[in-house]
Formats: sequence, structure tokens, C-alpha cells
Amino acid sequence: MTGEGAPEDRQPPPKRARRRRPRRRKPGGGATPAGVSTPVKASTPVKASTPVDASTQTNGVSKGTHKATTKKRKPAPAGGGKRARAGARQPRPRIPTQREVSAGGVLYRRADDGSVEVVLASRRTRRGDLAWGLAKGGIEPGESREEAAVREVREETGLDAAIEADLGDTKYIYVWEDVRIRKTVHFFLMRFVGGDIGDRDDEMEEIRWFPLERALKRAAYRGERDVLARAAELLA
Repeated sequence: MTGEGAPEDRQPPPKRARRRRPRRRKPGGGATPAGVSTPVKASTPVKASTPVDASTQTNGVSKGTHKATTKKRKPAPAGGGKRARAGARQPRPRIPTQREVSAGGVLYRRADDGSVEVVLASRRTRRGDLAWGLAKGGIEPGESREEAAVREVREETGLDAAIEADLGDTKYIYVWEDVRIRKTVHFFLMRFVGGDIGDRDDEMEEIRWFPLERALKRAAYRGERDVLARAAELLA
């Protein structure tokens, strides 16, 4: 066809440009157009501050407020505060203490074969047990340690003795009739020179000769076992 090109040669008509509408401005927003004045909002009247009486203030806080915020302290509990808590253990009353000094001895003899035997005396404890130990007793006024040791051995065992060496002392504490006793006993090594076991007082329940090795195990108290060990060193 004349005057018209082939369908393939046709060009699409150009698109019309869109006209943009101006956006409506919200009241109070955006810039103000030139030549238009912005109405001014009437200012809110400021209330006058109420005068405060200086006599009703304490360090910047009114007295009424000060009283409301002040915490009252609780009175301290009677009887020592924390110590008076329920269930707290009360200290035990202190019992009186006394000191006693005694003297005694390790009385020994030698058998024909050269072995050594020593004397132990027994008495009943508060529990009724039989306790074996060395003869000993208190020192009387005007008496020396040696004199007291010989006398006590004679009274408790019925045997006579001669002192050969000092074995030192032992110390211990016990309670008797609600009194604490701090006792010191001086011991001496003694050689048997005579006497009879049957000739003794009734303080001791039984008197017996023991081999030294057995006496070291049979003595009831550790302090006296230590004294017997010192005697064994001297008699070895």
C-alpha cells in the first residue's frame, strides 16, 4: 500500500507526560507562602507563684513533708540486742578452781632372773570401774616431796621404800564436787626395802606386783604410763 509502511515498520505513538497535581499542604505544616502572614497564637498567662513562708521550711523541705518522710527508729530490744535472740545459748556459770600438789612413786624390785616388777594399786572410779595406777597422795604442811612420796607409798601399799631417782611430774585436771582441780604429782623411782601388802589402809582395793612391761599397758592413765616409761629407761 502506498503511503503506509508495513506493519512491522509502524512506531508506537509517544506517551503523554503526566501532569502532577500540586500536593495540598496540611494546616500548620510546611513553609508559609511568601506574602502570607502566619497567625500568632495567644500566649497562656503564667500563674504567679505562691509565696512560701520561710518558717515552714526545713532545709528546702516543708515541715509537713519533713514529718511525713522521716522514719522513726525502732527502740533497741532490752537485754543486749542480738545476744537476746530466742534460742541463744547462755554462758555456763564458771566453777571454782583449786590447785593441788601430790607426791608418789614407782616402787620396784628385781627378781632372781634380773627381771623388774613394779607395784600398782587399784581403786574404783565413779562409774565403778577398777583403775590401776601408782601410789600417790597429798603433801602435808611442813613435808617435803620426798617425805610425802615415801609416806603415801607406805600408807597405800603397806610397803617400805627408798628413793633412788626423780622421775619428774605429771599434770591433769578433774572435777570433784563441782570444783575444778588442777593437780600436779611429783614421782620418784623407789626401791622396795620391806613391808607387807596386807598392812595398808582401806583406800586401795587391791595391791599387786606386775612385770614392768605389763604395768606399762595396765596403768589406766596416760600420765602415769609416761612416768613408768621413764622408770623403765633408768632400770634397763
